[in-house]
Amino acid sequence: MPELTFTPVIGIEIHIRLKTDSKIFCSCSTNTDAPANTNICPVCLGLPGSLPRLNNQVVEQGILTGLALNCGISPKSLFFRKSYFYPDLPKGHQVTQCDFPITTEGYIEVHDDNGNLKKIRVNHLHLEEDVGSLHHSASDGRLEGADTSYVDYNRCGTPLAEIVSEPDVASAREAVEYVTTLRRRVIYSGASDVELEKGMMRFDANVSMKCSDGRWGRKVEVKNMNSFKALERAIEFEIKRQKKLMLNGEEVLQETRHWNDAKGVTSPSRVKEFYRKFIVEPDLPPLIITQEWVDRMKAKMPEMPDVKANRYVSEWGIPREVADVITDDKNLAAYFEACVAAGANPVRASHWIRTEVLRVLNENQLKISDFKMKPETLAALVSRVDDGKISTTQGKEVFDYMFANNSDIDETVSKLGITEGGVVGNALNDIIQSVIKANPDVLEEIKSGKDKKGKKLKFLQGLVMKETKGQAKPQEVAEAIAEAVK
Repeated sequence: MPELTFTPVIGIEIHIRLKTDSKIFCSCSTNTDAPANTNICPVCLGLPGSLPRLNNQVVEQGILTGLALNCGISPKSLFFRKSYFYPDLPKGHQVTQCDFPITTEGYIEVHDDNGNLKKIRVNHLHLEEDVGSLHHSASDGRLEGADTSYVDYNRCGTPLAEIVSEPDVASAREAVEYVTTLRRRVIYSGASDVELEKGMMRFDANVSMKCSDGRWGRKVEVKNMNSFKALERAIEFEIKRQKKLMLNGEEVLQETRHWNDAKGVTSPSRVKEFYRKFIVEPDLPPLIITQEWVDRMKAKMPEMPDVKANRYVSEWGIPREVADVITDDKNLAAYFEACVAAGANPVRASHWIRTEVLRVLNENQLKISDFKMKPETLAALVSRVDDGKISTTQGKEVFDYMFANNSDIDETVSKLGITEGGVVGNALNDIIQSVIKANPDVLEEIKSGKDKKGKKLKFLQGLVMKETKGQAKPQEVAEAIAEAVK
């Protein structure tokens, strides 16, 4: 009997907080960091007599998000009331879109576990309001072990886009690439900053298993994952758990499970509900989106990060891993392209940005928007290193000085006493002769043929480079020493 094999079948549901000045159905601020229960009003709280009014900015951010995911935009969509009772929902229902969402099908391209490109289909994106937030008295902030819980309604009514994929994801790694790619695209669109540390992106995973003997396990929804690492670990755990149950002939219950990141396990939360709990929202008319409106939003869409990275690779020959790093930040990509436009070699500029620029940004906890060095200045430095006017070692010294002092390249080269073109000719030969004369034992070992691996030659080269303060070209130094020791 052949060994049983199992194929994971995974769908991802993502909530993204849209970037707007006010909430989805009222004029309250979306600042959730304000003192508890200060950015609220009768509409947020669903008080009797209050009426919602749809925020136009929310609709436009929803359209941009849909376009970033290759979705079609629905000319007509509806809002519904989703009824359930929980302390963070003062209305007793959540206003959301259900059967008639703002977008139709879309997709995100990722790589499967074999490195092949595949599409993860997006079933739809719909708009909805967020709920309040609960704060528990336990020292770790968890519900478990807390004596008291408090509710803050500031978050109620902040606008969300919920993005529901088809069950096309086949591994935990694929899931992470999907949400990572999706996040970058949404950021590029301008619809949201998607800062994970601020809770702007939350995801749930629907996981089931298909067995080679034809059996299917029931779908399990895993919640409470707030980082890419947590998503990966939770899916990996759930795949193993369900596989073990099916191998033992046990039933996989269709339920909602809670991910405990500290323990690295999922635990039952509630049995999945099957009854219908939606009614059309009577206080909101249908949302009508004209083609003209969609076209205006399309005109605002920038080149997407994965498309941009592919262009860097195909047109400029930039390594894929470098292109991915640069395009991860829209502003960093713009800075890089400005360097190229200023005359820098694209490959050289990309490596300088990946190494030196990102190094000083990380060391000083800065964003690229805080970086004072103009792209034209970095382009001039890259070009001089590329042309051999100054060495790579000198270039890094110049870069650090320009960053620290906000100076231009000519001023910096003069200040550091760097001779463009390096130490050459008689000056270089004099330094080499001085180094050789100071190390007769090394010279004797080289001439006797004992320096089989060339370590002694490299030792002399290092001394010469030190004497020239990095201003000589390493290749010229190596050739000159080899000639001198003859």
